[in-house]
Amino acid sequence: MRSVLAIITLFWISSRVILAQTSGVVLLTADCAIHPACADYISAGIEMAEKEGAACVIIKLNTPGGLLKSTRVIVTDILESPVPVAVYVAPSGSQAASAGVFITLAGHIAAMAPGTNIGAAHPVSLQGMQDSVMMEKATNDAAAFIRTISEKRHRNVEWAEDAVRKSLSITETEALTENVIDLVANDVRDLLELIDGKEVETVGGRKVLHTKNAEIIELDMSLTQKLLSILSDPNLAYILLMFGIYGIFFELYSPGAIFPGVIGGICLILAFYSMHTLPVNYAGLAFIIFAVILFILEIKVVSYGILTIGGIISLLLGSLMLMDEKSVLEAMEISIEIIILIVVLSAAFFLFAIMFGIKAQKKRVATGQEGIIGEKGVVLTNLKPIGEVRVHGEIWNAESIDGNINKGSYILVIGIENLKLIVKKL
Repeated sequence: MRSVLAIITLFWISSRVILAQTSGVVLLTADCAIHPACADYISAGIEMAEKEGAACVIIKLNTPGGLLKSTRVIVTDILESPVPVAVYVAPSGSQAASAGVFITLAGHIAAMAPGTNIGAAHPVSLQGMQDSVMMEKATNDAAAFIRTISEKRHRNVEWAEDAVRKSLSITETEALTENVIDLVANDVRDLLELIDGKEVETVGGRKVLHTKNAEIIELDMSLTQKLLSILSDPNLAYILLMFGIYGIFFELYSPGAIFPGVIGGICLILAFYSMHTLPVNYAGLAFIIFAVILFILEIKVVSYGILTIGGIISLLLGSLMLMDEKSVLEAMEISIEIIILIVVLSAAFFLFAIMFGIKAQKKRVATGQEGIIGEKGVVLTNLKPIGEVRVHGEIWNAESIDGNINKGSYILVIGIENLKLIVKKL
């Protein structure tokens, strides 16, 4: 009986070893800024790896930085993952800057490809508006965060803190020497061979990696995640917002045009969807809406440019304030060139509209009773003092205030009474 149990136990252990050695690895490619879509993608990949019993998860990383909130979500998912996670900065020419440093150091295995770099994790404010006190708080918070990660993974705590406080950045060979990463690998397959047999500590206990001949299962972003990733660009969100506002404005100004309203509505919905993923400062958004209101009032109420100047100032301030500087690790800011372009085009359009409106108001009336007074004409029949004249190509009965005027003479209209022109000789 004991021999039978021993054989069964040995068979079970052997089958588990074979299963572990042949299980696949899930490959995630994070070649983007760190934002909610990226965090959701990595979280879904780790969850899939756990369900499928994968040997490990590989995050192929190339990022210039991103949102602190999303970075914390990703780091938490990696630290709490029961499946070993290898963060691999690749391919050559890639970087793990700012938020990427935190994610790389959080991995059970940290690796880099030749020709890559890591570092420069100092918090950056938006448009340079964050004061020294807030910047110091953000820096201290980020430094404490990265120390915790480095201590957890037994990596170079001193360098990690300097990367935050002094914006240090190093190459893959320097990172390996400084105990920032575990190894340098040429590609994903080389990485799997190098980490094969390594033992790592997970929340589920210590695990030995069996990855040498593992199948690579690539997981792409879903369509929703891809769309959200594209819309998470603050420049695109800002442009969509302005297009949406002006589309609705033109539809309200010219009811029935339809096309501006449809395009404006679509752009506004996409802009709000995008802003849901970004650190939006609602004071900035209010300034932009207030600017558009001032522009509309300028067209309706003649203020000789005062409302337009206020609108331009509000639009500029709102654009600069639109992204909340307190919510980022690496600035996801709106390009100053785009802001200037939008403000200049808006100002030029409304100034043109104002000038056109003022010119139209000053223009002499061309129709009706007021439109014919002051016009010149020619006498068709002798005015004694009543006769016929031609004005505006039309034949009118006319009465002269200068007495008799001969046929063919030129006259000036000075009034009108009961469809009879009052004229004088030129």
